[in-house]
Amino acid sequence: MSDTRISFKEMCAKFDVTPRTLRYYEYIELLQPEREGRSRFYGPRECARMTLILRGRRFGFSLEDIRQWLLIYEHEGTEAQMRAWIELADGQLAELADQRKQLDETITELERLRDGVKAELN
Repeated sequence: MSDTRISFKEMCAKFDVTPRTLRYYEYIELLQPEREGRSRFYGPRECARMTLILRGRRFGFSLEDIRQWLLIYEHEGTEAQMRAWIELADGQLAELADQRKQLDETITELERLRDGVKAELN
C-alpha cells in the first residue's frame, strides 16, 4: 500500500464532502478510486481531480461539463484541456454576468416596492 493514498473517510474529510457525494462522483465517473475488496483508496490523481471538480462546482459548472472537461485531458492532453477550459469559462462568465444583471434588477425593484410601502406608512 502506498503512502500517497488516502481512504474513503480521509477523502471525505480532506475535501469536506459527504460520503454520498463521493460515491456519486464515482458513479458518474468523475473519480475512479483504487479498490481493495470493499475499500476505496484515492491517490494524487483523484485528489487533483477532486480539487478541480469542487472548483468547477464553485464556479457554477455542471457536473457533466466538468466530466467532459476532465475527459479531454485524458484523451487529448493538457493544451486541448486548457483551450476547452477557456471556452467553458467564457460561457460561464457570460451566464454569470446575465444572472448578476437579473439580480440587480430584482434588488432595484424590491427596494422600490419597499420604499413605496414605507412611504405609505409615514
